[in-house]
Amino acid sequence: MPEGPSVKKFQLLTSPFVGQVVTKVGGSSRKINVNELKALRLQDSQVHGKNLFLAFEAAGAQLGPSAEELAFQREVCSGASSPAQEGQEQTSLPEEKPQEAPHCRSDAPDTGCPRNWLRVHFGLFGSIRANEFSRANKANKRGDWKDPTPRLVLHFESGGFLVFYNCRMHWCSSPMANPASDILSVEFHRGRALDALRTPSPVCYTLLDQRYFSGLGSIIKNEILYMAKIHPLAQGSLLAVSDLERLLDYAVQFGSDWLQSKLHGKGLHPQIYQKEHCPLGHAVMKETLGPLHGFKRLTWWCPQCQPAVPAESE
Repeated sequence: MPEGPSVKKFQLLTSPFVGQVVTKVGGSSRKINVNELKALRLQDSQVHGKNLFLAFEAAGAQLGPSAEELAFQREVCSGASSPAQEGQEQTSLPEEKPQEAPHCRSDAPDTGCPRNWLRVHFGLFGSIRANEFSRANKANKRGDWKDPTPRLVLHFESGGFLVFYNCRMHWCSSPMANPASDILSVEFHRGRALDALRTPSPVCYTLLDQRYFSGLGSIIKNEILYMAKIHPLAQGSLLAVSDLERLLDYAVQFGSDWLQSKLHGKGLHPQIYQKEHCPLGHAVMKETLGPLHGFKRLTWWCPQCQPAVPAESE
């Protein structure tokens, strides 16, 4: 799924629409009633880790969907869209049931409440586009050239619009924001993150713990472990504090550099992720690793550049 730098870029795409009223809606989402976003004002846009939070408030009387809007929504759901734009998007995935989080609800917004937050969590290929629709650039498995179906389309009073693909959405009473754990935040708490890394657990597991490294995903994990020359299964408690501090430096710097590359339209050029050989020409290992009862993630590492750490002698 998109990692912190990608979601931050999505948030920046939404920023120009803050303060504007939604004039027309569409989309295929079954988790929210998209029509209830009509005539609401986008009041704020925040990102925390891998989640985007959009705040809406009442901007006048709520109106039911007009015949024009219903026709527009049917057009969007059938794959038709605005004039052709160049772009690439993966085939739309079935919408998954969101995991409920504290302070979250699935009901429609209460217009008597000053602010309601829409939490957007992106799937493996989730994205947001501003003022353009995604177009199919190849046939799907059935041989059809079908454009991806948006989960949500928001048209604003300025004439611009936002399109959301492959994401899960539900209403929240407030954003679950903890900038102290966000690697892209100036408030990122290095001390707390360092304490988490020093536990007797493989560092590749700890790095994906969103309580301490919000926004950090598999790509960043693989890249910074290679940069720090640390084996993914090395227990943090057996590593020197200086090595863990260097790993933290790489996490913050890599996330920031990746975001800047995205903002300038540049692609990512990984050193180890999905590679067969490391930059020094050594054969790369690949294995699915994760906690016993937790998620398993594909991990790439170089056995020569990232040697295993000997177990603590008994």
